[in-house]
Amino acid sequence: MEKLNVLYEDNHVIVVEKPVNIPSQADKTGDEDMLSIVKHYLKEKYQKPGEVYLGLIHRLDRPVGGVMVFAKTSKAAARLSEQVRTKQFEKQYLVVVDGKMEAEQGILEDYLLKNEKNNISKVVKEGTKNAKLASLDYEVLKYAEDINLSVVKVNLHTGRHHQIRVQFASRGHSLYADQKYGTRGRGKQIALWAYKLSFYHPVSKQKLTFQVLPKTIGTWKILEDIKEEVY
Repeated sequence: MEKLNVLYEDNHVIVVEKPVNIPSQADKTGDEDMLSIVKHYLKEKYQKPGEVYLGLIHRLDRPVGGVMVFAKTSKAAARLSEQVRTKQFEKQYLVVVDGKMEAEQGILEDYLLKNEKNNISKVVKEGTKNAKLASLDYEVLKYAEDINLSVVKVNLHTGRHHQIRVQFASRGHSLYADQKYGTRGRGKQIALWAYKLSFYHPVSKQKLTFQVLPKTIGTWKILEDIKEEVY
């Protein structure tokens, strides 16, 4: 495990960069997960005896890297979770999608249904049993004609299962190297990154925003000439 990149820390919260291919919390694989990694960091830093409290506020899919916040107290966890529920918790992503988007910016709204057996979601008709509304807005930052790929900034309004991946794929613009819903880049790292996170501090109520870009290697080399536009 590489050294933990801590973006911010105080007595109430800790904001870190989640590397790709690490689970947000322990799963059946038994692999090292972010919750355990951050707990270990805090235990060592403060020489804490016994179990360290750390509240998981949100998750990122295992192959996705980017900004995550954890709560260091139960009060902070409750207040941040309430922000998630009331949509005051803002998450923005960068994606690289196949082809050229029909519109430079727009809103995507669909009803998604998750299949628990194969862990795949799909777009279904409104009114379908157990389907949930999924909404996001997007802005195209760059279209690379030579490789027929677009860099898109995504602002999530809802946090549905595989939402970004499913909504873009359903319109013929699957995320590059998406092993479940994609058509290109098989075997490579999915081009989905949680680059920006905003929330209100659970105690001071000040709005905090944190940003981190993926390293410009592999598919993300496409960002090299547009870094300023991302922010």
